[in-house]
Amino acid sequence: MPKALITGITGQDGSYMAEFLLSKGYEVYGLYRRSSGDYQFNNIQHIIGRMKLVCADLTDAFSLDKAIASIKPDEIYNLAAQSQVRVSFDQPYLTKEINWIGVERLLDSIKNHVPKAKLYQASTSEMFGAVLMSPQNEETPFNPVSPYAYAKVKAHEAVKRERQKGLFACGGILFNHESPRRGLEFVTRKFTDGIARIKLGLPQRETGKKYLELGNLNARRDWGYAGDYVEAMWLMLQHSTPEDYVIATGENHSVREFVEFAALAAGIKVNWKGEGVDEKGYDQEGNLIVCINPAHFRPAEVNELLGDSSKAKKVLGWKPTTSFEDLVKLMVESDIKKLSSALS
Repeated sequence: MPKALITGITGQDGSYMAEFLLSKGYEVYGLYRRSSGDYQFNNIQHIIGRMKLVCADLTDAFSLDKAIASIKPDEIYNLAAQSQVRVSFDQPYLTKEINWIGVERLLDSIKNHVPKAKLYQASTSEMFGAVLMSPQNEETPFNPVSPYAYAKVKAHEAVKRERQKGLFACGGILFNHESPRRGLEFVTRKFTDGIARIKLGLPQRETGKKYLELGNLNARRDWGYAGDYVEAMWLMLQHSTPEDYVIATGENHSVREFVEFAALAAGIKVNWKGEGVDEKGYDQEGNLIVCINPAHFRPAEVNELLGDSSKAKKVLGWKPTTSFEDLVKLMVESDIKKLSSALS
């Protein structure tokens, strides 16, 4: 039975990866950070008895090294990160410590204890930043514009360096991927939770207002379903040679479109009025449901990302199976169900 270690097991990607590997017959170990509450296990509560959890941290070399030495995994999926771009501007050194230096620590532990293990590193489309060409593929130059993206580039380069020395290490350059398990601190869950609250007549979680406050409505992203993307991660480690791959849907949508599809999934039609920061969205009864708050703009905005995953399709045989519309609908329906259950 192959043995896999997942860092960031409690997050969105970690939970889907754990499910996937268990379905493949793996012995699964998950690394989690110490926390003051049990809420962090919500995403894996349904499978927690089928795997082994280990408390360790990418910022602590001792605990990380001890975990690698004791588990001796065949495959390692590094999905742990400070994963919020906006937060990285406020906490740049913590972001670097986790997303870059933490990966260097992990690489050292692998070389010391399991040099034949296969490593998947979660890289990101944010590394392309202020894009120099579109769509973006494995040959597109990186041009990071946030501390998050910069740290991810350095980690990606470290993985490539060790691969050139003989380590089986792959970098998955994943474009935005979402699901009902996305944390409420992420913007897409803010959209779907917010629309669900409007549908149910509830105040917004952060502001207590009856309408959503958003930032750049025109930013465009290539959004896919996290449940599809973990298969691509696994396929990378099953291939005969380690390489880097872009994983994306090949189509992008604006924040505006995301909100519109989310509203439609809840039976609401958004009517836009005004321009720029004064633009507002109203429902069919004329009630305000969306407005712009400049405080939500990033200090350095990435206006458009669009991925070309031709290599993954050709080499790995991977392709996404969930449409943008179905993804948004899945998230909205999940949030309506969660909020309705809390009310009953």
